[in-house]
Amino acid sequence: MKFVNPLPFVRDIEASKRFYGEVLGLSVREDHGDIVLFEDGFAIHDGAALYGAVFGRPDPKAAPYGRDNLVLYFEVPDLDAAFERLAEAVTLIHGIRQEPWGGRVFRFYDPDGHVIEVGTPRAG
Repeated sequence: MKFVNPLPFVRDIEASKRFYGEVLGLSVREDHGDIVLFEDGFAIHDGAALYGAVFGRPDPKAAPYGRDNLVLYFEVPDLDAAFERLAEAVTLIHGIRQEPWGGRVFRFYDPDGHVIEVGTPRAG
């Protein structure tokens, strides 16, 4: 078995595609309407369509998707430059800080409230 990618539910696929493409700078590899695959293995899926595909029925709750219980982690070579570029364009959870494991990261929300963490690659 090989893990391929997370597939977060999103409420507005176009808004999320713009966010991940224009704000975070990810390149779209494939766009199939209700699912968008980005380079490097990240993907998003229209929540209503994915719920129907998985469970065979409409989502009866239609609750918000991001619930502070999943972190989508991205790495950049220059964390300070990434923070400077993104800080005004996103809803920050916190600025750059040093974590106990030695990494430097900052965190913010995507349009659906999913937590995004950006850090620098770890050596080794």
